[in-house]
Amino acid sequence: MKVPYRDEAADAAYAFGWTVVRKTPERAARLAFTAIADRTWHRYGAGVRQLERNLCRVLGKDAVDDEVRVLSKKVMRSYLRYWLEVFRLPEYDRERIVGKMRVTGEKKIFANLDAGRGVILALPHMGNYEHAGAWLVHQGYPFTTVAERLKPESLFDRFVEFREGLGMEVLAHKGASAYGRMARRLREGRPVCLVVDRDLTDSGVDVEFFGATARMPAVSAALAIQTGAALIPVTLWYEGEYWAARVHEEIPVPAEGARQEKIRAMTQELAGVFEEGIAAHPEDWHMLQKVWLDDLPGSPAEAPR
Repeated sequence: MKVPYRDEAADAAYAFGWTVVRKTPERAARLAFTAIADRTWHRYGAGVRQLERNLCRVLGKDAVDDEVRVLSKKVMRSYLRYWLEVFRLPEYDRERIVGKMRVTGEKKIFANLDAGRGVILALPHMGNYEHAGAWLVHQGYPFTTVAERLKPESLFDRFVEFREGLGMEVLAHKGASAYGRMARRLREGRPVCLVVDRDLTDSGVDVEFFGATARMPAVSAALAIQTGAALIPVTLWYEGEYWAARVHEEIPVPAEGARQEKIRAMTQELAGVFEEGIAAHPEDWHMLQKVWLDDLPGSPAEAPR
C-alpha cells in the first residue's frame, strides 16, 4: 500500500534530524532551532493556539493575554530545544549526560531498585524525558518504556532504534502484550518509565487538573496495584544549559476501596503532583494538544480563548 505523502515527508524530516542535524555544529543547530521555534510561534497555527489555551488553564486565566503570549513563545523554544537534543542525544557522551543533569530525590528510585522492588516512573511532557532516560541508563538502571505506533512504520522504527540505542527496552504502545511485559519487568525489580499526562481514550481516568476535568492514563496506577512496584512521579525542566528533574514522593496504593477506586485515587494524586511541577515550570511543559475534556468537539463547556 502506498504511504501518504505527508507520512513520507515526516519520515524524511526525522531521518534528516538523526543524520544531518545530529552532525551539525551545535551552536549553528541551536540558532536554527530557535529560529524555527520563533517562526512557528509567529505563524500562530493550531498547535500554538491549543498551547495557549492550555497555558490559560495553568495560569488561571479566562483568555489569552500578553503574559500567555510571552510564555507560549518560551514554551516553543523549549519544545524545539527538546527536538534538537533528541536528534543530537546519540552524540552525547556519559560525562555530558550525567554531568549536566541536576536531580533531587533520586535516592528514592535507587533504594527501591537496589532492594529488588520495581519502580514506575511517571512523567508529564516536560523538559527532556529522553535525556532523563539516558541518565537513568548511565546510572546502571536500564528500563522499559512504550512508544506510540507512528505512520509510516519506518518512522516508528526510527524512534525505536533511537531509544534502544540509548539502552531502553521499547514496546509498542497498544496491546495487552505491552502491559504484560511491563508487569513482568516490574516483578523482576526493574524500572518502567511512562509519560502519562494525557489520555483521551475511553480507558483513561477523569481527574481534576488545574480546576477542570482532564483524562489521564490508568496504566501507571494499575501496574503499581498489580505488581507492588513503587509509583514515583518525576517532573523535568531546563536550567540554562543544564537538565533538571525532581523525583517526588511515592504514591502509595490506598488501603481500602475496589481496584478501580484505587486507580482513580492514585491517578488523581499523580495529577496533583504534575500540577505542582507544571505550575513551577510552565515554560517547559510541551503540551500543544488537547488535555481537558471541555476542549473536545461537542463539549457543552467552552475552553478559554
